[in-house]
Amino acid sequence: MGFDSEHDQWLCSHLKRRRGERLDALKRGHGYGNRLFAEQVWWPLAGHFQGLHPEYEVKDWRGRSYFVDILWEVGASRIAFEIMDFGSHGTDRSKYRMDLNRGLFLQSQDCTVLYISLDELKDNPSFILSALRNILSPYLSAGITVNRSADRSYSKIERDLMRLAIRHHRVIRPADAARELELHITTVIKYCRLLADKGKFRPVARGASGRIIYYEYIGSLQSPDLV
Repeated sequence: MGFDSEHDQWLCSHLKRRRGERLDALKRGHGYGNRLFAEQVWWPLAGHFQGLHPEYEVKDWRGRSYFVDILWEVGASRIAFEIMDFGSHGTDRSKYRMDLNRGLFLQSQDCTVLYISLDELKDNPSFILSALRNILSPYLSAGITVNRSADRSYSKIERDLMRLAIRHHRVIRPADAARELELHITTVIKYCRLLADKGKFRPVARGASGRIIYYEYIGSLQSPDLV
């Protein structure tokens, strides 16, 4: 399939999974600049949308939600792309300051943040494509190596759960994971048990009842199973 059909399928899959503010943010936010980035840069660079999330919700240092334009999860790594429009980021000093603070905080949380000028994206996308190819080549190579494998040992939900655990200091609580990944809690528990059977998670129980309260990721942070 070409870009248009792949892009529409990717976007529809995220729209179907989201509710409330996350859904509203996606409908509002994935506009001209984000689509232009996907078409002119990401598609020629990667040729797929695996692990790519439009209008991805993150928490800032105050615990408040905001939405990154596009975030790519590859293995245990997270790479955020912010499409910067001068009209919305450059004329309001307080918003400009807040955007930079959020970017700095995200990088302190082991998330790489790459700022893309919308004007440059419109006038000279080949420059952005070339620069990102150099920056992202190790991650793209890792993704290609795993995606060529005919036998995938881990489903998308399992990989999402492993990456989520890594982001939370190797600990994953089913209720929190269900809310963040927009899955039913019984689905999360089912896949956590499967990961425990596969030796990736360790169930941690408390009290006389032995009820499991969370799971701990015990795999490698660089495992190709995460891609």
